[in-house]
Amino acid sequence: MHPPVPSVAIDAVPDPVPADLTVLDVREDDEWQAGHVEGAVHLPLSELGQRADEVPDGQLLVVCKVGGRSARVVAWLTSQGRDAVNLDGGMLDWEAAGRPMVSETDAAPYVS
Repeated sequence: MHPPVPSVAIDAVPDPVPADLTVLDVREDDEWQAGHVEGAVHLPLSELGQRADEVPDGQLLVVCKVGGRSARVVAWLTSQGRDAVNLDGGMLDWEAAGRPMVSETDAAPYVS
C-alpha cells in the first residue's frame, strides 16, 4: 500500500499565497490559458518526465482541475524527497472559494 499523499483543502491555504510557497500547476496548456493562479509555475503532467529539472525548489502547492493529476505529481515529488502538497479539490475549489485568477486570453479567467 502507498503512503497517503499530503493534501490540503482550500480553506487551509493562506490568502494571499505566501511568497515562500510555489504553486505548481500541472494542467494542460488549454486549461492553464483559461485561468490559473497568478505567479504559478506551469508544468503540464504530460511533460513532467522531460522537464523534472524545472520543478522549483522549496515548498510546493501542486494543483490541477480537481486534484487527481496533482496527487500523482505530489506522490512522485515526495518520493524524491521534495516538500509538496496536493490542493484537494484543485482549481475548481480555488475558483469556488473566490480566489484570484488570471488568464492568458482577453476573456475573464475560469477553470476549464
